[in-house]
Amino acid sequence: MNSLEQTTQLVIDLIKQNKASDFEFSIGRSSGVSTAVRLSNVETLQYHLDTSFDVSVYFGKNKGQATSVDLSKESLKKAIDSACMIAKYTQEDPFNGLAPKDKMAWDAPDLDLYHPWKLEAKQSIEIATECEQIALEQNEIDNSDGAELSSYEGETYYANSNGLVTSIKNTRHSLHCSLIAKRDAEMQTAYEYSIALDSNDLISPSKIGQKAASLAQQKLGSRNLKSQKCPVIFVPRQSSGLFSQLLGALSGSRQFKKTSFLLDSLGKVVLNESISIFEDPLKAKTLGARAFDLDGVLKSKQFFVENGIVSTYMMGQYSANQLGLKTTANAGGVSNCRVNSNYDGGLAELTKEMKKGLIVTDLMGHGVNATTGDYSRGASGFWVENGEIQYPVSGITIAGNLKDMLKNITYVGNDFDLRSNLKVGTTLISEMTIAGEG
Repeated sequence: MNSLEQTTQLVIDLIKQNKASDFEFSIGRSSGVSTAVRLSNVETLQYHLDTSFDVSVYFGKNKGQATSVDLSKESLKKAIDSACMIAKYTQEDPFNGLAPKDKMAWDAPDLDLYHPWKLEAKQSIEIATECEQIALEQNEIDNSDGAELSSYEGETYYANSNGLVTSIKNTRHSLHCSLIAKRDAEMQTAYEYSIALDSNDLISPSKIGQKAASLAQQKLGSRNLKSQKCPVIFVPRQSSGLFSQLLGALSGSRQFKKTSFLLDSLGKVVLNESISIFEDPLKAKTLGARAFDLDGVLKSKQFFVENGIVSTYMMGQYSANQLGLKTTANAGGVSNCRVNSNYDGGLAELTKEMKKGLIVTDLMGHGVNATTGDYSRGASGFWVENGEIQYPVSGITIAGNLKDMLKNITYVGNDFDLRSNLKVGTTLISEMTIAGEG
């Protein structure tokens, strides 16, 4: 057994001494390195080594929780004793309890998520420096917010009183570059990044730098717009945030707390009938893939919205108990979620399809009311006429209600952004309100 597996067995033995009726816990260890370079100078070079322990114990329907970042026997015992003491003083909750034994991840598949990178400090500095240097060589790039390279690997064990002991090992590597473009007195910022489980799948430093520079250059010469209603396109990196609002509204916790703008929406239409949202968590070597949720429940492919209609909420065991439903293995959120495409093309084709309207490339602020669905955020992007980009725009606000915005989504492109746990393409909304000049 490795050291984490041995520690897991030690925790099981310690909890059993307290005679709890049920228990569950996760224990993890992670390490990584991150290097930030700005104007060819190393700003930070950090090594990370973290451990964590999170335990829940049940005495009937009374639950106690405790955490620790120290995995010594003494600290583990203190955390367990604290959880047991808390359970004895908390109010009984009839919705507490483990997930059903037959739902557990007894045979969790290996999803090929572990690809460690022996990244030396010198190599990390060279890669980040190359990325930034190429960006700074581009026209009108005046300054840099820096380039950052990071590499992470982790291992987590989950165990409970049903006898389940399972584990997951994963890695994540990323390269990010942020720049400032300048023309006369105007300055614009932009960034580009790459994320991968395997370092060999990262986009090259030169391409990241060139793309970041191009995005910053394109923003120069921005104008304002007159207040109006018009079609709006969200580029893929912004589309994921829009659909995240929908998934959040379908979460079991928001449903039983009655804080969702899509309250009691099972079986109801929330999207165009040609659009579905599904989770494909067991897809190997994929960002966001996961074999089991935080309750230890085995995951499987499922639809949240099918042909525009809500087919299920996102639930862990506790929220499922609250709603009188069965867990969907979503304790901790979704894993490798995708919005299907209903349009054969991406941003360029949908720009022609829209003919006249706004392309949103950046959003600012947090003007979203999750309970009412009211949406109002600062935005910048490009103005389109005759199916072609005319000029960049900034200093505007886009507004609407998420219920209407979601139903007014006419097309989702096939240019999926694979860097996110929620993968979606360019999204065209038939109408939103733009607040600008006058």
